[in-house]
Amino acid sequence: MSAIVVRGARQHNLKGFDVEIPRRSFTVVTGPSGSGKSSLAFDTLYAEGQRRYVESLSAYARQFLERMEKPAVDSIDGLSPAVAIEQKNPTKTSRSTVGTATEIYDYLRLLWARVGHTMCPKCGREMKPDTVQSATDALLALPASARFSVTFPLRLSDAVTHEVVVENLRAQGFLRVALDGVMKHLDDLATEPIDVTFAKELLVVVDRLAATAESSGRIADALGTAFREGYGDAV
Repeated sequence: MSAIVVRGARQHNLKGFDVEIPRRSFTVVTGPSGSGKSSLAFDTLYAEGQRRYVESLSAYARQFLERMEKPAVDSIDGLSPAVAIEQKNPTKTSRSTVGTATEIYDYLRLLWARVGHTMCPKCGREMKPDTVQSATDALLALPASARFSVTFPLRLSDAVTHEVVVENLRAQGFLRVALDGVMKHLDDLATEPIDVTFAKELLVVVDRLAATAESSGRIADALGTAFREGYGDAV
C-alpha cells in the first residue's frame, strides 16, 4: 500500500477520525494543544503497530515485551511495525534517537564507512585517500610548468615554544613554513618570533616544484616525506 489508512479513530479525544498518511515520506503531525496529535501518533498508530508486531512473535518472546491494548479504532491498513521516541523521556541515555534506539545507526555507520562515497561539500567531487603515486599523477596532470609547494601540517601542543619549533624543523632539514598562508623562511622566524600556537594553519614546506615530467621522481620523494611527517596528511 502507498499509505497508512486510519478509519474511525476514537482513542482519547479523537472523534471518529479518518486519515491517510503516505508511506515512505516524512509526515509532521502538528496542531494546538489538545487537538489529538499524541492520541493519533502514539496512542493509535504506534500502539497498534507495536501490538501487531508483538502478536506475531512466539509466546516465549512475547513474555519479555510490553503488551499494549488495542486502540479504539475501526481499522488501520498499511501499518508496519512502529518505533516511537518521546521528547519527554526522563531517562538519560545515549540511545535517544530512532537510529540508536533501534540499533540501526550502528549498521548504517558501517554501511556508510565501507560502501558510501564521501563527497566534498564545496566542489562536489568525491573524496578519496591518496597514495604517493596517485598524488604524483594528479600533480603531473597540472598545466605544464605549473609551480606548487608540497607541504604537511605541523601539529603542535600548547606547551611548545617558538624556539623549539624552529630548531626541530631546522634539524630535520626543512627551510620554510607557510604560516596562515604566508610563506616564511626559518631564518625570518628566528629574527621575528611568532607565537605559532595561535596560528590557524602551520604547514611545513618539503619542496617547491614545477609540474614537469623531469620532476616526477622529486615530486614523489617530496610527497613521501610529506605523508610520513604529516602522519598521512600532505597538502
